Amino acid sequence: MSVTPWEQPVIPKLKKYTMETVLVKGVRLDGRKLDEYRPVEIIPGYIEYRAEGSAMVKLGSTVVLVGVKMDLVPPFPDTPNEAVLVVHAEFVPLASPSFEPGPPDENAIELARVVDRGLRESKVIALDNLVLEPGKTVWRIYVDIYVLNHDGNLSDAAILAAMAALMVTRVPAVEKTGEGTYKVVRGKYVGLLPVNKKIVGVTIAKIANKLLVDPSFEEEGVADAKLMIVIDEEGRVAGMQKTGMEGFTEEELIKAVSIAVTKSKQLLRVLEEKVVPYREELSRKLVAAEKTEQQIEVVPSREEVESAEETGGQVSEEAIEPQNEKPDMDH
Repeated sequence: MSVTPWEQPVIPKLKKYTMETVLVKGVRLDGRKLDEYRPVEIIPGYIEYRAEGSAMVKLGSTVVLVGVKMDLVPPFPDTPNEAVLVVHAEFVPLASPSFEPGPPDENAIELARVVDRGLRESKVIALDNLVLEPGKTVWRIYVDIYVLNHDGNLSDAAILAAMAALMVTRVPAVEKTGEGTYKVVRGKYVGLLPVNKKIVGVTIAKIANKLLVDPSFEEEGVADAKLMIVIDEEGRVAGMQKTGMEGFTEEELIKAVSIAVTKSKQLLRVLEEKVVPYREELSRKLVAAEKTEQQIEVVPSREEVESAEETGGQVSEEAIEPQNEKPDMDH
């Protein structure tokens, strides 16, 4: 379902005044410090049986789910040696009273583009390693973002969920058909998606000349401007996206980048603690499944062997049965 997202929330003047008053003291209405994130939770492999990769991120009360699917397509003419990356965002109506059914508007498109640019410009995925035949057949990676509950700062939650989902994405097996084309073998995997690096997004809102990390829904409603900064695992700025009617001074911009680099370490640490172990375990399972499959031998049934000995004939192909069953990687 496509939806049209929100208008900026209307915050009563009294509440805005109260918010700005407490900000002068260095605290926020929810008790956080200016540079403090809400609790962050990542659940990798949330849709294990329906997608090649997935993850759910909870950032305070904001909830974002990302699923990754893969199929085979011809490459773009200008990038014949690279896979295709497609990012789509959908704002589910139940996520906010201000979300309405309908086609995506500029806000949904903007969120998808922010995530897309962060992944693409940072070269998070080794797209050149996902080519079956240059200029003819490559993998297409769909990254679908679903906003399930909106309480502010969708961009940070979306980038974190997309990064986590890609880290645990399994590459399906393929087989070549008689016509020289390739067919995806669903349910069978040959390895994990090649990931070059990890990135995160840190959003900073400007309210009453104060810089706030991870703005809530109400804080976004009164923010003079917002700046989302993409940081890679080496501490480098990989992209920026500014919204809002006002701007940032040079001093504020330098401070915002410094804050983003510092806070990115917190988000990268959550990826290391919650997603990296899951990815490593997934990799071990895929290797074990491949070894098991290679060791499977087919032997005739006991009845067929006895019959063949008595008649001096050969064992029929129908009697061949596997010694071991191939394990189901989805379990």
